[in-house]
Amino acid sequence: MHEDTRRWIAADKAHCWHPFTRQGDWCSMDHQPVVLVRGEREWLWDSEGNRYLDGNSSIWTNVHGHAHPRIHAAIRKQLELTAHVSFLGNTHPLAAELAARLCACLPAGTLERVFYSDNGSTAVECALKMALQYRMQTGEPQRTRFIAFADAYHGDTLGAASVGGVDRFTARFRESGYPVTRLRDVGELDRLDPHTIAAVIIEPLIQGVNGMRPWPRGMLAALRAWCDETNTHLVLDEVMTGFGRTGTMFACQQEEVVPDFLCLAKGLTGGTLPMAATLTTAAVYDAFLGDAHRAFSYGHSYTACALGCAAAMAGLDVFEEESTLARLRPMIDRMSEGLSRLKAAQPCVHETRQCGFIAGIEVRRPDGSPFPQDARVGEAVCAAARHHGLLTRPILDTVVLMPPLCTSPEALDLAFAALDRAISGIDMRAADL
Repeated sequence: MHEDTRRWIAADKAHCWHPFTRQGDWCSMDHQPVVLVRGEREWLWDSEGNRYLDGNSSIWTNVHGHAHPRIHAAIRKQLELTAHVSFLGNTHPLAAELAARLCACLPAGTLERVFYSDNGSTAVECALKMALQYRMQTGEPQRTRFIAFADAYHGDTLGAASVGGVDRFTARFRESGYPVTRLRDVGELDRLDPHTIAAVIIEPLIQGVNGMRPWPRGMLAALRAWCDETNTHLVLDEVMTGFGRTGTMFACQQEEVVPDFLCLAKGLTGGTLPMAATLTTAAVYDAFLGDAHRAFSYGHSYTACALGCAAAMAGLDVFEEESTLARLRPMIDRMSEGLSRLKAAQPCVHETRQCGFIAGIEVRRPDGSPFPQDARVGEAVCAAARHHGLLTRPILDTVVLMPPLCTSPEALDLAFAALDRAISGIDMRAADL
C-alpha cells in the first residue's frame, strides 16, 4: 500500500464520520477502505491504481459519466465569472435559463415555477412545506396530513424523514415530524378522509431504498386520478428516478402524469455538484402572492448556486447532443438479459428487479429463505465484487446495479461477471449462514 493511501485512511478513520455506516467496523484495523482519486466516464480509480465500474453511479447521482468534458467546461467557464451569488434579492442568468428549461421538460402550462435548494431531502422539504402553507392560505387549514407509502424513502431531514417508511432510518424521529398516513397500495385510498390531507408523496415507478421495488403499471395514473377527484396535491420524488434513469427524462412521463410538485436532485447536475429543484404549478405559486406573511420563508445559502446551474444546463445539453435516452434503450435490454442470466446461473439470486437502467438483485438461500440479517450477505457480495472490478453498495441483501447512463456494453457485461463471481463465493458458504 502506498504511503499516501495509508495516510489518507488514517486521517479518515481519525476524523471522518460516514453516512449510513457502522463506524466501529469502518475504523477497525481489518477494514481498508477504497480511496477514490479519479473518474472518467463509467470508471473510477483508487489510490492504488485499481479501476472499478461505478456500479451505483456514486450513490445514484452520476448520469453522463465522470469528468464529462461538456459539463466540466461549463463549470470552468462559469468559475471565471463567479462561483456563487446570493439568490435572495438578486438573480443571475443561468438560474433563470435553467428554470425555463426544466419547466419546458413538462407539458406547457403545467409546472411553471422552480424553487432551488441543495439536495434531495431539501427538495422534498420544500414541497411538503409549500403544500402545507398553501392549505393555510387557501382556506383549508385542517388539511395537515400527508399520505406516504410503506417502506418509502424521501430523505433524512426531519420533514422528509417523517414521510419515509423505512423504520431503521425514521422510527426514532417519527414523533417529531408531520402527521402521516402510510399505505401499501392505492386500493387503500378509498378508506381515507381527503378533507384532512394536504398531499400524497411517492417515488414514481420504483421505490429505491425499499430494495429497488417497481410499482405496478398504472398505479401512478390511478393515484393522479384520486388526487384530482379529492383536490389533493401529488408530490413526486424523482430524486432517484429523474434524468433518464427509468428510460424517460422523468419517470412520471411513462404514465403521462404531471404532479403538483416535482422534486429533483442527484442527476440534476450530472453528478458533479450539490443542487436540487422543486417544480410546482402557477396555482400553488399564486397562493403565496401578497404581503410578507404569505411569502415562502425558506431558503439556503447556496440556493441557485451558479456553478450548479452551469453544470445542470450542460447536463441537459448532453441529453440532446448525445441522444442519451435513445442510446440507452438497447442498454436497458442488455441489462434485462444480464439479470436473467445471473438469476439462472446463481441459486442464491432470489429475485431480480428492474426499472429502466435501475436494477436490484436480491440474494437469499437457495431454498428462498432469507439469510440472517446479521450475516450481512449483501455487503459481502459487494465487497467480493470489488475484487472483480465492480464498485457498488447493497440495500440489506439487495445489491444495487445502477451505473451511469453512458456505460458501455462491455462495462455492463463486466458488472454481471463480477456479480456472478462474487455470489459464487457466497454460495460456497451459504450453509453456514
